[in-house]
Amino acid sequence: MTLEDAPTDHQPADGTTLTTDPPRRSDVVILTGMSGAGRTTAGDVLEDRGWFVVDNLPPSMIVELMDVTADDPQRQKVAAIVDVRSRDFTNELSHALDALGARGWRPRVLFVDASDESLVRRFDAVRRPHPLQGEGLLLDGIRRERRMLAGLRSNADLVVDTSNYNVHQLTARVDSILTSDTAVRLRLAVMSFGFKYGIPLDADVVLDLRFLPNPYWIPELRSYTGKDAEVRDFVLGQDLAKKFIGHAEQLLRTAVEGYLLEGRRYVTVAVGCTGGKHRSVATAEELALRLADLEDRGVTLTTFHRDLGRE
Repeated sequence: MTLEDAPTDHQPADGTTLTTDPPRRSDVVILTGMSGAGRTTAGDVLEDRGWFVVDNLPPSMIVELMDVTADDPQRQKVAAIVDVRSRDFTNELSHALDALGARGWRPRVLFVDASDESLVRRFDAVRRPHPLQGEGLLLDGIRRERRMLAGLRSNADLVVDTSNYNVHQLTARVDSILTSDTAVRLRLAVMSFGFKYGIPLDADVVLDLRFLPNPYWIPELRSYTGKDAEVRDFVLGQDLAKKFIGHAEQLLRTAVEGYLLEGRRYVTVAVGCTGGKHRSVATAEELALRLADLEDRGVTLTTFHRDLGRE
């Protein structure tokens, strides 16, 4: 018997062929991001929904966690919360993701982020130092962490900007994006926002509606929102708005083609006006309506109005 004739782990001596399939698991999420941005809160949401959540897990132990829980029917939805407190964080997490991929698992990487201003406010509120602050200022630690996580953030499946979220909004957002549905190929979120509150950090595409007349300056329209017929008809009835929305629709359809080919699973389109109450809301609703047929291709559309009600 030559070496080529010898049975291997996948081919018994009796000639039968065994296939070694990766362990079946309904969902795996790696939850990471900026300190103070809401990792623990997002983890609490998952735990409340029946996930098995492990907090502060060193990246080097992620593969072991998945192996240990692979055959446990009570732990088929697993989330690992990891942060920068471990040494060589980025390289360890990259190696762990590669190892999971080699085993047939493709975890979703969820990155929570927030503006520097929001993070400073949150750390000040709890009177705790930033884990990377050292002897410097709080903002020094935040900026150091942001630099360390830049590569991971750019490669994450989804970035969630929690700057303007309360606990209830974050809960709803996590629920909407982590709902298991194997038929969904892409989750496309169309979000309205107000530029005066800041551009969403998790936006993949940003559309600016501030070139259109602002209903805020029309007394009889000021109290309404873009969800009301009075404002919607005013905004969408303008020739420039019609032209812009038509171009935006075609742009997004083209982009979706590329996202599907590249295997992207989450995309956020942010539509902005000054306050996030009139023009952006009406336009976001209209775009979602026009793109509804994409659901036939496995694209799920959701609309979210980040700043509606803040004024």
